[in-house]
Amino acid sequence: MPTALHESLLYLFRNRPALAPELLQEALGLVLPEHTDVRIESADFSNLQAAEYHADLVVLLSHGKPVHGIVVEVQRQPSPDKQFSWPLYVAGMRTRFRCPVMLFVVTADETVARWAARPIDLGGGNLFVPMVLGPAAVPEITDRQRAAAEPELAVLSAMAHGRDNDVEKVTAIATNAMMASLALDDERATLYFDFIRASLSQAAKEALQAMDPSKYEYQSEFARRYFAEGIAEGEARGEARGEARGEAKGRLTMVLRQLTVRFGALPPRAEERVRAASIEELDAIAERVLSAASLDEAIG
Repeated sequence: MPTALHESLLYLFRNRPALAPELLQEALGLVLPEHTDVRIESADFSNLQAAEYHADLVVLLSHGKPVHGIVVEVQRQPSPDKQFSWPLYVAGMRTRFRCPVMLFVVTADETVARWAARPIDLGGGNLFVPMVLGPAAVPEITDRQRAAAEPELAVLSAMAHGRDNDVEKVTAIATNAMMASLALDDERATLYFDFIRASLSQAAKEALQAMDPSKYEYQSEFARRYFAEGIAEGEARGEARGEARGEAKGRLTMVLRQLTVRFGALPPRAEERVRAASIEELDAIAERVLSAASLDEAIG
């Protein structure tokens, strides 16, 4: 079942469709055709089989007409079933848009990246080879101007490198990502802050807390409240205690914010339903929130 990390990564790619082709070109050295438009398409391939098949995200590059498709899959752990469904996703999109299509697997684990990169034998000497992005291949965004121009990439960089041993570098990447997030609306900035904080090592969190807030110009009340008053306080508490209650509270906060960003202010009854949910139920809501057509459908 998708977790908060799975949904966090998808949220970045959904908010910035160009992130997928940008990473394929910069991080993996792929040459893509010239295009003027990048958009999200339906990830439902159920029309091809009796059972339902849904990719995580489908991105289409166009130049007057479709020129290239990218099926984005966020993978947390090895799954033998994917060796059968992944080729179907690519074939389905290729059939729909009549253009070349590739599979782009994104993972936060290098072991999973090595597994996902293995060619899939389709039979008859035909091999299906996914393009895979592990955390080591994600660009390290240490330049503040670039982070401001590409906030989703900056956040992804902080998530990928947040536990590296070089605390000074991690702090710079995380700070740039947080500052870039401040230029966004408060709801999205809050989510991005949560994504970053959950990915940082304890040493990086402590380094961020020790920074001099007078060095930064805050553009909003949100920035002064959330950044200057202790950007790592909540996650540091939860990790220090290592309690299931802290994990549940963090998951609840994430799901409530995701629902609010997607559907607006929650009615009291809906919020009450979410607050009463178990961790397993919260995971299920997080799985549905990006694709659900209504708040009721997301909450289930």
